[in-house]
Parts: sequence; structure tokens; C-alpha cells
Amino acid sequence: GREPKPGYTPPRTSEAQHFLQTDPGSHRKYRRRNHRSSRFSNILDPDSQPLSTLGNFKALPLEIFQIILRCLSVKDISVLSMVSKTVSQHIINYISTSSGSKRLLLQDFHNLELPDRRQDSTILEHYRSLGNLCNVMRIVTSKELYLIKGILLYNSVRPVRSLLFKRCTLLLPTKERLKYIHKILAEVSCFKFNGCVTPLQCLGLPCYGMFLQTLTAGWDELECHRVYNFLCELTNLSRNMQTVVCSKPGVATKLELWIRLFCRNVLLDRWTRQSDSAFWLTCILKPWPMVNQARLLYIIFGPVAPQDGQVVWQKMIEGPADEPSLKGLADAIKLLYDTGTKEWTADDVISLVDELSVVPREWLLENNAHLLILSGNSVCFTFMASKAMNGRAIELARLIVFLALVCEKELYCMDWAVKMMQKVCKVFSTPVERNNFLQSVANAFAYVIMEMLQSVLSGSTLLYLGSHSSIQEAQAVVYQARSP
Repeated sequence: GREPKPGYTPPRTSEAQHFLQTDPGSHRKYRRRNHRSSRFSNILDPDSQPLSTLGNFKALPLEIFQIILRCLSVKDISVLSMVSKTVSQHIINYISTSSGSKRLLLQDFHNLELPDRRQDSTILEHYRSLGNLCNVMRIVTSKELYLIKGILLYNSVRPVRSLLFKRCTLLLPTKERLKYIHKILAEVSCFKFNGCVTPLQCLGLPCYGMFLQTLTAGWDELECHRVYNFLCELTNLSRNMQTVVCSKPGVATKLELWIRLFCRNVLLDRWTRQSDSAFWLTCILKPWPMVNQARLLYIIFGPVAPQDGQVVWQKMIEGPADEPSLKGLADAIKLLYDTGTKEWTADDVISLVDELSVVPREWLLENNAHLLILSGNSVCFTFMASKAMNGRAIELARLIVFLALVCEKELYCMDWAVKMMQKVCKVFSTPVERNNFLQSVANAFAYVIMEMLQSVLSGSTLLYLGSHSSIQEAQAVVYQARSP
């Protein structure tokens, strides 16, 4: 080796240092173990001295940092916001700027020039990503930050999704988050209740709904109740509902339209799980008495005019309604019945159906029967069994007739009507009651035939069916039901 310089004196070593120097393998092992422990400590120990929370961005002016944000997608920005509390705050400040707000809060809700409605899916997907961004825009504690870094380093997490951080970190209180989000979205007029002059051609409320659904996905019911109450305070939704349910149907047409659009687009549509839709529908209906629940259900899901979207109140009274006019109401009833939420018993749903059949006045029995068919077997049977047990056999007999007639007219399976009637017959406890009921059904058929004959003789339009053969086909249901 090299000769030491003149006057050089080697340092003295302790026994431990001498041992390490004489055992190079042990020395290397000790250094590797010490280095790994030190690195783990620097990442996960909040009491250790952390590196700059801005990392390499610390050397950049704020303007350059915001230019970088403009080059990132909304999803990438949401991931970046989890790097540190400081970075998250810089992103919040960027959103608050005019350029950031203009870039993130797209407001091209009325551009219908793109074919196949591609613009709908594009802008809706953008607000879904924006909902994920706001999910992670919150204050991150030092312990959470070190935990996240530890997960990223030691578990080799690949592209990070906001859902990961939503589940493994604490959130701000719901009220504070909602206030911050409202502050951001308040600039968009189409997000406001009654804020757009062309609501039927606007994608504002659907985008608002997509944003809120992404934001609240996975929240517990208590937090979602707070969201609903916040929206009610923000939009005066409860007061507006009070106005329409206390007014005569069709008087406040514009308000009815806005309640329908807001509830459907923001709160109810596009949920992938039925339980979520049932929860928000329960929030809308349950605070009101049953008669008002039926009125709101008709406003939100009932038939509307295609030209202006206004609720058609006379549709169920003046003549037979087609399937699309009844499908929304039937799906809502089936949702409440099948989801099995604790707020809705079978009796509640049946009472709601009964109340709905007189909104705004008593429906044609054909429409009532058609609604029951579309609502599914469980709702239909429970509704008719309730009438049988409550001594309303004559009313039930007329309903059975129109169930058969609707099946014939709409080309539904007539065998279904036969089996449903046989099932209802078993509800009666004695053979005498059962035979009396079947005789009432036969009398009801005879009464309907006489009505049709009178309408033919008078030259008026048939109300219920298009041909006498439908009566003959449906009347066979009675004789088939008599057989075991």
C-alpha cells in the first residue's frame, strides 16, 4: 500500500471498532441493517425530521407548479394531492384560481353537436374524476402522510387510486367538506336549483349528480343524511316540495319540473346499487305524510309531456296509459319493496300504491292493473291479498278482470294472470268465500261486457280494449281459476 505521510498518526480504536475492522463481513451486514432501519424510520416515524413536503417542487416558482398541474389529468392531480399537506394546499389554491376553475369546472353543458351523444359520456366522466379529486382534497396529518409513503415504498403500490386513500385515511368533518365543495361549485349556474334557462337540454344537473355520487360513494348513512340536509338547505328543496304538494296539481308546473329534474339527475339516477337509490328516495319521501309521498312519487316518476317535460296529471284518468308512462312509477315501487330497507314495510308500500291510484283523482282500473303488473309479482300479489283479507272482494274482482284484460291487450302471458288468480283464491279461508269471490269475478266480466256493448251502440270510442275477442280471451281466466 501507500506509505503514510510524515507526521501522520493513526486514530486509536476501541475494542468494538477493532472487532468490526477485523470482520469485514460483519461490518457490511451491520451497515446494511442500520441503513434499512434508518430509511424505514425516516418514512414512518412522524417525530423524525422529514424532507421538504414539496420535494423537488420546492425549487420551482408557484407559477411553474401550476403550469405543471395544467398538463395533468384530473385523476393524476387527485393522486398528486396525496403527496403532502403542502402539495394538497397548493392544488386547492390552484382550483381557486380563475384558470384552475375554468379548466376543472367544465361548463359546456349545452353543446349537443357531437354525434351519438359522445359529449354526454365525456363530460360525465370528467365530473366523476373531479369527485374523486375532491375526495382526497383534505388536510392530511403527519402520521397519515408517513403511513402513505410507507405503503407506497414497502408494498410496491402501482398506480394509486383515490379510493385507496379514501379508505385508509381520515376525512375532514362532513360539513366542512361540503362547505368547501359548495364554494367551488357555486360558480356554475347550471348546478343551482332553477339556475338554467333550458334545463331539458342541459347536462349540468347530471354532472352535478355524478360528482356527488362519486364523492359520497362508501359514506355511511349518517354522513349521507347530512349531505341531503345540506342540499335541502342550499336549494330550499323541502320548501319547494311543500309548495307543490300543497298546491293543486299542474299549478306550479315549473317548480314541479325542477323538483323532478333535481331529484332524478342529482339524487336518484345512475346509481349502480339499488340500495343507494332506495336510500336517497327514502330521504325524499319519508319526511312527508303518505298522501304527499304519493304526490311526490308521481311528480318525480310519473308521465311527462315530451315537448316541455311538464307532468301530465290527467294521463291516468282520461284514458289507458302506455307502458313507458307507467314504467318509472312501477320501478320506484318495486325498488322500495324489493330493497327491504327498515324504513319501508310491505304495508307501507301497499298503502303508497293505494294512495297513488287516486293522484290526482281515481285512476282507470286498467291503468291501476297495468301498474301492478309492471311492479312485479310480489307487489301485485301482496296488494291483492291485502284487499282479500280486508273484505274488499268485489273491488278485488274488478281488479282481476282488468289484470286479465291488460295481459291480453299488451300481449303479456295470460297464464300469469291465471296463476295469480289461483294464488289469490288461496288467501280466502273457506270454500264459501272462495266461491263467492269467483262469482264476483264472473259478474265483473259481465258488467264490463255490458259497458262495452253500450259504448258500441252509442258510437263512442272504447275506453278499455280494442276488440271483443279480448273480453272472450280474458273471461276464460275465471273458468281456469275454478279448476284445481
